[in-house]
Amino acid sequence: MKKTELTEVHESLGAKMVEFAGYSMPVSYEGVNIEHETVRNNVGVFDVSHMGEFLIEGPLALELIQKVSSNDASKLVVGKAQYSCLPNETGGIVDDLIIYQIKDETYLLVVNASNIEKDWNHISKYNQTIGANMRNLSDNYSLLAIQGPKAVEAMQSISSIDLSSIKFYNFVVGDFAGIEHVIISATGYTGSGGFEIYCKNSEVKQVWDKVLEAGANFGIKPIGLAARDTLRLEMGYCLYGNDIDDITSPIEAGLGWVTKFTKDFVNSEALAKEKETGPKRKLVAFQIDEKGIPRSGYAILDEGGNEIGKVTSGTMSPSLSKGIGLGYVTVEHSKVDTKVWIQIRKNQARATLVKLPFYKQ
Repeated sequence: MKKTELTEVHESLGAKMVEFAGYSMPVSYEGVNIEHETVRNNVGVFDVSHMGEFLIEGPLALELIQKVSSNDASKLVVGKAQYSCLPNETGGIVDDLIIYQIKDETYLLVVNASNIEKDWNHISKYNQTIGANMRNLSDNYSLLAIQGPKAVEAMQSISSIDLSSIKFYNFVVGDFAGIEHVIISATGYTGSGGFEIYCKNSEVKQVWDKVLEAGANFGIKPIGLAARDTLRLEMGYCLYGNDIDDITSPIEAGLGWVTKFTKDFVNSEALAKEKETGPKRKLVAFQIDEKGIPRSGYAILDEGGNEIGKVTSGTMSPSLSKGIGLGYVTVEHSKVDTKVWIQIRKNQARATLVKLPFYKQ
């Protein structure tokens, strides 16, 4: 099992460690509900150094990115980031990712930990005919996510950058926690604001310590991956491997907003046709109306008890104290306010399709 630079720090803090995407990662420290509320109300810090980072450079960098990604990366400028996905040739998704324009002709692609090798091979395949410069930095860089409504205030003392001026999905390269030239990005997967900090492995221990020190008066706590999952699910953000994968299309998954047909990209013709004719199934959000916690793989039923889909993500929402979930259902059953039933073991729990996000600030 791989370790991040902070694995021993997490162990010393009493974190419950689990194997995740080949890494030993902290799943929780004090418990998912406490950690979830810390991020929603104050500020928390996650070690997400298992994520992958690819640098794509040179005069052909944009051409390669435009070919392999669904969003229009030509809209990027230095200091901006963009959510996108890598479509495959058969209608599914290789991965979802964030693309940063670091300099002219220099882009950073941040990909999911479980897909690093798969993504690298997929992009490299298309680069054979394009010839951009590609570097896999995944083993050399660390990533901390400092998330929550108090993140700006709590972290301002350790940077000369005006953190409040960094808009959502923008970033700066500057000083942070006594380290020069780190990426301070106003991104994150919690829906409660904050930053993601990219630095070298040799620097991350110092950054982690200074972050906890600076945030002490603001109630900062280290947060595990279990709370990261409940936080993202309350926002309705897709998790690769659950809600999107090699056989779900971006159109079905509600990712049409990052699928731009103003350019040619991998499988764009087939996806454009799917958008035009409409998909056969759709990713929907539901809230359980009674007792019950939905889990991935549970059947979704119509009022006649017929299976119309499957749950892809589900949990007991710490903010709403209700069972919530995402899942794919047939299009004719996908309208908001539709009543469905979730097969939870031997019982059927009534649920209502709702509009995202579940959690509204």
